[in-house]
Amino acid sequence: MVDLAGRDDAEAETELRARLRDLVASHLPPRPKDKAERLAWARRFQAALYDAGLAAPSWPVEAGGMGLTVRMQLVHHDELAKAGAPSHPAPIGFIVGPTLVAVGTEAQRERFLRPLLRADELWCQGFSEPGAGSDLTALTTRAVRDGDDYVLTGQKVWTTGAQQADWMFALVRTGPAGPNGAGITYLLLPMDSPGLQVRPLRDITGTAHFAEVFLDEVRVPVANRVGAEGEGWQVARTSLGFERSTAFAAGEMKSRALLERIVGVAARTGALTDPLIRQEIARAEADVRISGQHNARALADALAGRAPGPLSSLNRLGRAESEQRLHELALRILGPDALLGTGPDAPDRGAWAYGYLMTRASTIGAGTSQIQRNTLAEKVLGLPRD
Repeated sequence: MVDLAGRDDAEAETELRARLRDLVASHLPPRPKDKAERLAWARRFQAALYDAGLAAPSWPVEAGGMGLTVRMQLVHHDELAKAGAPSHPAPIGFIVGPTLVAVGTEAQRERFLRPLLRADELWCQGFSEPGAGSDLTALTTRAVRDGDDYVLTGQKVWTTGAQQADWMFALVRTGPAGPNGAGITYLLLPMDSPGLQVRPLRDITGTAHFAEVFLDEVRVPVANRVGAEGEGWQVARTSLGFERSTAFAAGEMKSRALLERIVGVAARTGALTDPLIRQEIARAEADVRISGQHNARALADALAGRAPGPLSSLNRLGRAESEQRLHELALRILGPDALLGTGPDAPDRGAWAYGYLMTRASTIGAGTSQIQRNTLAEKVLGLPRD
């Protein structure tokens, strides 16, 4: 077996593609229709990836990853996207994971990284609150030190995947508010903690991807703190940077696969004869290629040890708006049939209508498009704050 870490040659690419194809052939049965079965299906495949040494292509080898070059990471994502392989069932974990690699303790890395990568344990993110969404520094969930524990009281909201998560990485207030997020601490808490309650929130698709999380004197060991007390905002900025760069590097490949499906729909319905539709497809192709360039730059920074900077907001902004345009294009091609979300006559079993509704959140979650533009204006272009 060829050692792939740090390699960027034809032999390494051939070996990587062969190993991934063998794994898919032996460990990827057809996608189940039932939602609960799909979760178990995705978890089994992620465990198989890890056990074969093929998980986390961007992570360093010592953290359980593959240590691949930027180009080889894209090969990895490309091969799995073409195979229709499931993503990690809790991709939010790929925010806390690199954070632990960067600033966590050795004990934390030893405890959490392997079960995260194998999907033995699923994660959710406890940042947003009813009064602290776009402005996370306004959070009010309190954590009071009591011996070797913190005692948490407060509420989190819009918590993706909280219903099935085993752990949450959360921001809490341990001191008075001040400049640059002073008084905020970053904690890891088990979701089965006494006093923690999860209430699902149903969204526009009719499903409950999000939840409210209520904390009533929940005890969390001080050993589960990431970074120093009161310096959680700096740790969180590392997390958010990873979210907007390395964590979703596979997005370009998924967008590519989505665009190819849309072209297939256009060919099947005869829409390719419409010059306006062809123009929109050309724009979508440009979006996908631009996303690839942003991802390559972000991955190169990560592998070089450079912390994610404000340019990661450009990647996030472009991806979110491109996702929406792709699904809008699909609905425009389908015409009135796109209104059929379910039933035997719904195109592709309603996938396009469902995807369109899902992407309404793309420009809201993890920082709205307006927030991303403000970050770029102030931190990249040097424009004054309004």
